[in-house]
Amino acid sequence: MKAIVATEKNWGIGKDGGLLMHLPGDLRFFKEQTMGKVLIMGRKTLESLPGSGSLPGRTTIVFTSNKAYEPKKLTPDGKLIIVSSFDEMMTQLMLLEYTDGIDAEEDVYVAGGQSIYEMFMPYTSEFIVTRIDKQLEADVYFPNLDKYVADGQLKITWESETQTDEKTGTTYRFVRYAR
Repeated sequence: MKAIVATEKNWGIGKDGGLLMHLPGDLRFFKEQTMGKVLIMGRKTLESLPGSGSLPGRTTIVFTSNKAYEPKKLTPDGKLIIVSSFDEMMTQLMLLEYTDGIDAEEDVYVAGGQSIYEMFMPYTSEFIVTRIDKQLEADVYFPNLDKYVADGQLKITWESETQTDEKTGTTYRFVRYAR
């Protein structure tokens, strides 16, 4: 699996149930990377998305302890699967592999929040990170991947040139880490 995330300098990913910052370039990048793929996320992450529903052109597997959970919105071309356990999620991935031909290593992206990233960290072979060059106030965090690079568990395989958000002047870059 792959993980995709946007982090600030201290690896913060969110505050008060939302994104730390709205960066159109990051959202475009997220869409380019995940279109036609499978996303795994928690209920709170789903509800933080615009429209609080499935994303167009993607299959979204949502973890929630509420087995009767129903999202606020379903897009016509976005598929949403609700699961309440790791085993149930693995069963759904096997079904998608059989019915839709997905490849778990290439087509599945873990997309948050913090507890979902932590749960899938051992199964993730690549991390696609938007590194925002700014310290922002956060209350949820992603693991500091630079520590894993320092001890040889991960390596940086690609880093984009610095991007600048036209509206805010915030700079950021995209970085790929791999096992």
